[in-house]
Amino acid sequence: MRTLSLALLTVLSLVTFTSAQSGSAAGPYKVLKTAKVGGDGGFDYVFADAAARKLYVPRNGADGRVTVFNLDTLQPAGEITKTNARGAAVDSGHGFSSSRPIAMWDSNTLAPIKTIEVQGAPDGIFADPFNHRIWVFSHSAPNATVIDAKDGSIVGTLDLDGAPEQAASDGRGHLYVDLEDKNQVAVIDAAALRVTGRYDISSAAKTPAGLALDAEHHVLFVACRNPQMMVMVNAETGAILASLPIGAGVDGAVFNPATQEAFSSQSDGTLTVIKENSPTSFVVAQTVQTQAGAKTLTLDSKTQQVYLIAADYTSTPPPTPGGRGGRAMVPNSFAVLVVGK
Repeated sequence: MRTLSLALLTVLSLVTFTSAQSGSAAGPYKVLKTAKVGGDGGFDYVFADAAARKLYVPRNGADGRVTVFNLDTLQPAGEITKTNARGAAVDSGHGFSSSRPIAMWDSNTLAPIKTIEVQGAPDGIFADPFNHRIWVFSHSAPNATVIDAKDGSIVGTLDLDGAPEQAASDGRGHLYVDLEDKNQVAVIDAAALRVTGRYDISSAAKTPAGLALDAEHHVLFVACRNPQMMVMVNAETGAILASLPIGAGVDGAVFNPATQEAFSSQSDGTLTVIKENSPTSFVVAQTVQTQAGAKTLTLDSKTQQVYLIAADYTSTPPPTPGGRGGRAMVPNSFAVLVVGK
């Protein structure tokens, strides 16, 4: 097992839990817990391994690493060091990072296995349960690198002719990927590594940045930024079924088949809950107030709880007179938020 670093051990003493008032519109969901886990570095995606009860949070920057927490307690559980990753995924007992090179590790012990050299600029990552392959997405060519989760070998690459953001699988050989710059959802034959269709959603909304799927009822939930809408699409035909307003700055979506609800997370500090009453009927059930910047999310399928990540920032002065200022993360303000009933 990989030993904890000094920095991570320090974090152990910094983990605190505070209850939070939801401040949300009427509804059952609220912020149940906020864990101030701290630590330096930027962040993007978060991933819950519900079976192994681990939460993966990549932190990028000078001390790039993937931090791992116990999914139930949010206590630190280890880390994958020297990995400047944007996201993580797990399949077949192995973990993978969306980084260059990709890191591969034992998802039970967190022991490193190997690194995998890839091209492009790895960003999003997705584990397809259909054939146990890891899809690593890049806005530059190759847009998708496909890896066999069992041995870490590269199966192939795929040109999507667009900037992929998030993926969803029906578990039967169809993979769906939203293309942010094309206002499309690409339909992929996961076995043949071939694009078989493209669903244009521009008539309803543009800039799709989140994607979820109700595989049983063949409904895609496409979370868009311009305007701020969730667009429901028939996954078999591409027909637009409905669209509903969400918050600003969306960057992720998930669907919970146990509750027939789709969730989208926004940087304005909102989590939108959309209830699927039927495959053609949808309503915004609730808007949960979370934390500014909490724009990515993951679902714990065991507890039905949603996890988000965020941090506090302060403004910094411009480096030169008349220039633009920036922002800096408040030390030890990085937090994991848990939303549930």
